[in-house]
Order: sequence, then C-alpha cells, then structure tokens
Amino acid sequence: MKFRKIGVLTSGGDSPAMNATIKAVTCSALSRGVEVVGILGGYSGLIHENLRPLTKKDVSGIISLGGTIIYSDRCVEFKTEEGMQRAIEVCRKNQIDGIVAIGGDGTFRGATDLSIRGIPCIGLPGTIDNDITATDYTIGYDTAMNTVVKLGDQLRDTCESHARCNIIEVMGRNAGYIAIESGLALNAIGVAIEEIPFDKELLFEKMKASRAAGQRSFIVVVAEGMGAEFSEQLLKEIPEKTGIETRFVRPAHIVRGGIPTLRDRNLATMMGDKAVDMLLAGKSDLVICSRHDKVVATDIKFALILDRMYKNKLKEHDLDSFTPHQIKEMEAICEERRAYFKDIYDVMLTVGC
Repeated sequence: MKFRKIGVLTSGGDSPAMNATIKAVTCSALSRGVEVVGILGGYSGLIHENLRPLTKKDVSGIISLGGTIIYSDRCVEFKTEEGMQRAIEVCRKNQIDGIVAIGGDGTFRGATDLSIRGIPCIGLPGTIDNDITATDYTIGYDTAMNTVVKLGDQLRDTCESHARCNIIEVMGRNAGYIAIESGLALNAIGVAIEEIPFDKELLFEKMKASRAAGQRSFIVVVAEGMGAEFSEQLLKEIPEKTGIETRFVRPAHIVRGGIPTLRDRNLATMMGDKAVDMLLAGKSDLVICSRHDKVVATDIKFALILDRMYKNKLKEHDLDSFTPHQIKEMEAICEERRAYFKDIYDVMLTVGC
C-alpha cells in the first residue's frame, strides 16, 4: 500500500513531549513525501472531522513545549461501533491512509479497533504514569519525575527552616513509578506505593530516630494510587506518632505540564520516527516501545494483555491466542518490573532519611 497521507492524534491524559512526538512524526513523514494531518482532540476529533494539515513550519518550534498542539480528549463515543464507523468514514473521505496514535492503554485499544477495521495504526506510549508494561519508559515520564524532584527540593528548603515533614502526593494513577523514583532522588524517608506493602510503624520509628539524631527536615512521597484518604490520614498520624510538624501538598496536574527533558525529547523523536517507519513499511497494530535502551515495535494485543497480566486483571481466555513462548515472555517482563520496584524500594529503605 502506498501512503499518501497519515493522521496523528493525542488521546487521554496529556504528557510532556507529546509535542516533540508530533514533530517527529510530522517531519519524518513529510521527508518521505507523505502528507500529515493533525486530528484535533483525539478520537473525538476523528469522529467529528476536526482536522488540521501539519507542515514543517507548524511543528518547527514545538519540541520544547508541554501539552499538545493538537489537543486531547477522552472519547466515550469511539468505544461504540457507530463511533468507530464514523471515524473510518472520515478517514476514507479525507484520504487518511494510516494513523499514529499517542497516549496510553485506552489509546492503544482504539488503535487496535481501527486496525482491525482496515485503518492501519501505530501506537506511541505518551503518559507520565509509565504504566505501559511493554515499555521501560513512556514519553513524558522523565519530565514528570523531574518536576516532582524540583518541587520536593523546594519544599525541603522550608522543611529544614521550620523543622517539618512534608508529604507529597504525586500522580501516576495506580502505578507507583513516579513516586518511587522521585522519592529516591529526593532522599525521602518514606515512599508509599500500591505495589509494595507500606509499614507506617517503621516510618514513624525512622522519623523519631532521625529527629533524635538532630535531623530537621523530612520528605514522604505518596502515590495517588494509595487513595486520597491515605495521605490525609498520614498527615494526622505523623505529628501524633512522632511529634514532628507535618504539611501536605498535592501538585496534581502541575506534574503533567512543563518543558520536556532531554531524555523525553529524544525518546519522543526516536519513537515518532520509528512509528512512521513501521507504518510506511506496511505494518499495523503495533506499539513502539523502549526495551533495554532500544526502540522496538511490539504487537498492541501483546502489550494490552501483558498489561493485564502485570496488573492482575487477566480475563478468561485472554491468553488463548498466545504461544507458550509468548506467555513466558510476558511472565518474564512482569517479573522484571516487580524486581525493579523491589530493588529501588530496598535501596530507599536503606538510604532514605
């Protein structure tokens, strides 16, 4: 199939370096003689034919911008057959031969639905949460962590001045990646994530011992997956159990924005170019991943079922279409992820103060 025009969309929660990804996809396609159209507002924009041609001039200055110039949305209508058929009609009418879809697992489900119905799609993992199990890093994750670290460093200053503790609750949905890595970088005395049981009594004892030894400032990082009540309860318990004055901050969507880091820009650029390569080579229903510092293509269905396996959400017959070798590969990736958490958590318990 000869590609005349491809579409690019961003769907779900925005993340830093989505614009860098859009730039990479656009410039990579245009350099190969393929037109690019931006689909405004994710799958909703596709259904409602909200399209914008993209040129090199349109994207030349966006690599350093947070957010997404083609906007994002969560589209319930696209989950229906009627909505998908409308999207396909828009693709046919506008001669869109394929789509690069940037987002998380919901975005990938939409991409595979379109691929099955004859519109080739490639997914790119754009989410701060890093909760796409098939890839080691997602686009925007590094920037989000650096935003948390900068905030934590600034809070540490005032904690030191006033001999306080500050609890920082960070985004990540049900994944603790931002919390655990930023907590380690902040020298947090405690990090609470859903993946590993949290020992409050151990935290209190460590804080009391450190205060007795003369330490004035403390940082505790909590993943939002622990639930809002967890942080608020901890805010009450720390002063009661340790006598240490405690404050609480929830930066929330601040973590989604900002200038993308070098790592995110480069990852977005490499992944965006790879996505165009795959699409123009006739490939479809793939997600571009970073595995052991290599950019590789993975079957979207494999990635989605791997996610369910890791998150203990497998349904009956989910594994029926996979070979024993593929299942073993999934299990190995899941084990690698769990070991990653444990290694960082163990180090944090030893050195955090």
